[in-house]
Amino acid sequence: MKICLVAEGCYPYMVGGVSSWVHSMIQAWPQVEFVLLAVIADRTLSGQFKFELPQNLTAVYEVYLNDKDWAHRKHTKRRTRLRAKEYKALQSIVSGDDVDWDTVFSMFQKKRFSIDDLLMGGDFLRIVEDYYQKRYPYIGFSDFLWTMRSIYLPLFRVLQTNLPKADLYHCVATGYAGVLGSMAAFLYGSGLVVSEHGIYTREREEELLKAEWVAGIYKNVWMDQFQKMSRLAYDRADVVTCLYGRAGKLQQEMGCAPEKIRVTPNGIVTERLERLPGKTEEDAGYINIGAILRVTPIKDVKTMIRAFAFAKEKNSRLRLWIMGPMDEEEKYAQECVELTEALGVPDVIFTGRVDVKEYLGRMDYTILTSISEGQPLTILESYAARKPVIATDVGNCRELIYGEDDGCGTAGILTHVMNITEISQAILELASSPKMREEMGECGYRRVQKRHRLQQMQQAYENIYQQVGWTHQRPWGEM
Repeated sequence: MKICLVAEGCYPYMVGGVSSWVHSMIQAWPQVEFVLLAVIADRTLSGQFKFELPQNLTAVYEVYLNDKDWAHRKHTKRRTRLRAKEYKALQSIVSGDDVDWDTVFSMFQKKRFSIDDLLMGGDFLRIVEDYYQKRYPYIGFSDFLWTMRSIYLPLFRVLQTNLPKADLYHCVATGYAGVLGSMAAFLYGSGLVVSEHGIYTREREEELLKAEWVAGIYKNVWMDQFQKMSRLAYDRADVVTCLYGRAGKLQQEMGCAPEKIRVTPNGIVTERLERLPGKTEEDAGYINIGAILRVTPIKDVKTMIRAFAFAKEKNSRLRLWIMGPMDEEEKYAQECVELTEALGVPDVIFTGRVDVKEYLGRMDYTILTSISEGQPLTILESYAARKPVIATDVGNCRELIYGEDDGCGTAGILTHVMNITEISQAILELASSPKMREEMGECGYRRVQKRHRLQQMQQAYENIYQQVGWTHQRPWGEM
């Protein structure tokens, strides 16, 4: 069996929870051939891998959303002419709810098709103009037209991708990855699995609401396109997985049929984190707080630093270790360092990317102040090392800390997002009680052993692969 993993903006170019998950999936079945279809921004990232690729990952195919500056090219007088069926299909993408994706897939897979000619041609102009008159006649048309071109350019590039053949396609998100997987399943009659670590549409919505580069009404136009792409993936998938029950309910709200959804929690190799070296002489007298994360805005490291600064004023023994890469959002990472200096708070250490095993045993507890999460691997890793966790109430963090009637107990403290006072109080509360830290750490250890071992995750996906493989008459284990 050959499985094609379809990823967007993560493995193997970035470290983090989703990338680690992809890596572990490939390693889980060394007897199975995997190929990777990776959606990235542009060619500057080409080959810039942050992982050593497993031997059974035999090829990486790159898809660039922004491949060239098409807007400033000299265009010929030739324009792409669409047939009536193709015109209606394109119209359904732009302004309809019921998209004729089969026709769209077929038309963009034609080698003669020119994206540049299409976007600058009369057919696209008429489709956009009709949409504009029906929905947004009160804004300037010129800006609207160029916005529509910028929205559909990356989608059209994705639709023209030369897809590798595989027995099964496994998309790590909906979005552009979901479009690729859906198109491949259509073209080759293969199985399709979609796994969401966060709900793609909701994440894009959050980003757009905060984005300064998208003005006013155009946020709605962008969101409409993301929603269409997600519905496509849900409709075409044989199985859609999520990490926890509430995420499955959100998928249903986004249009996924409930019978397709499988809850498949993250799993880790708990054994590698069970007997870690403890504190060193350097740690004597300190209470070490570990933040294992990418230093990016979505992790809200600035709120963490401010909360730590307040707590540090009341307990001088506190020390914060921020452990993770700082090159994904370099400007933000530098702002975090400068914030620490501006506040004059001591004992904040930025380690950069490290091996968690070398540091986690030295921590008294860990902290995560994200504004958005799925099911954070850093919490599971903390639990495997018997470390309690402070986390914001996002994604699956509430269930991970309190459990879902699993009998394991409370494994940390939950706070509201961006609430510096609450987070600071939580830091002080855990720092004040070694007994509390020990008891919560044991609760977390029981929880990760009960539901989040790698073997459990592997078995769940092997069952899914087998189900989908047989459905498409390609038995699991057939090489």
